[in-house]
Amino acid sequence: MKRSTSIPQPVDAAVVSGETVCPADDGDRNFVGALARGLELLRAFGPTDDYLGNAELSRRTGIPRPTVSRLTYTLASLGYLVYVEAHEKYRVGQGALLPAHRYLSGAGIRDIAQPLMQSLALATGCTVALAAPDRHDMLYLESCQPRGGLVMRLTPGSRLPMATSAIGRAWLAGLDPARRAAVLVELERHYGARWPALRTKLDRALREYARRGFCLAHAEWDRSVSGVAAPVRLEGGTEVLSINIGGASTRLSPEILESNLGPRIRDLAQTLQQRLWHHAA
Repeated sequence: MKRSTSIPQPVDAAVVSGETVCPADDGDRNFVGALARGLELLRAFGPTDDYLGNAELSRRTGIPRPTVSRLTYTLASLGYLVYVEAHEKYRVGQGALLPAHRYLSGAGIRDIAQPLMQSLALATGCTVALAAPDRHDMLYLESCQPRGGLVMRLTPGSRLPMATSAIGRAWLAGLDPARRAAVLVELERHYGARWPALRTKLDRALREYARRGFCLAHAEWDRSVSGVAAPVRLEGGTEVLSINIGGASTRLSPEILESNLGPRIRDLAQTLQQRLWHHAA
């Protein structure tokens, strides 16, 4: 499914060979394992996945295939998945998208953010996006494109790595220290031997955020893409989103990101945060 706007919160999970394994209940009597496994199947669909079969879902989640078969049947019966007989596979159904749309609408996020984001996209010729965390990734919730053909076609549902993207670093910068420390532990577990080098760059990004109010990533998570981002704290500070602006790395040098686009995205994040807080009051 190419467009998805789910807004999951980070969940602790083990990572085996790059695949996310469904969290265990660890003996918690209040934890409903069957529900967790069903949600893991919905998470397994990426932004470029039109159809997935039971075998692929099993591989991605670590859930045994017989269990996957029962879960996909149930999810399809409830409208969260749709079985496409021609492919003998499933696609995400409308039922899975409704909670996300209701969240964005109920919190006033889309109505307030979209005009501000679109205005900046048109003024700069860059893509502007809003994202939320999903484990070790950032998930695009909303994306506004400029006019013209040379733009990043990253749509809602696209994923960027948290540790190496500007939008991920900005989200980490917006967390309170205790929560950030917990997320960093999960990132270390995910990246393994790669983590020390990534942590050095991330620590530098956090220091730069403290100094100038935004985070920068030039040709890091993707050599063709550069961007700059800032966090957006929702009322009370318990929820944090992140907003970025970016484009082709050949066009957006570190100097342009730091002197021009960085202050713009910082100001947009502050304006959006103020308006969201006012809306919630």
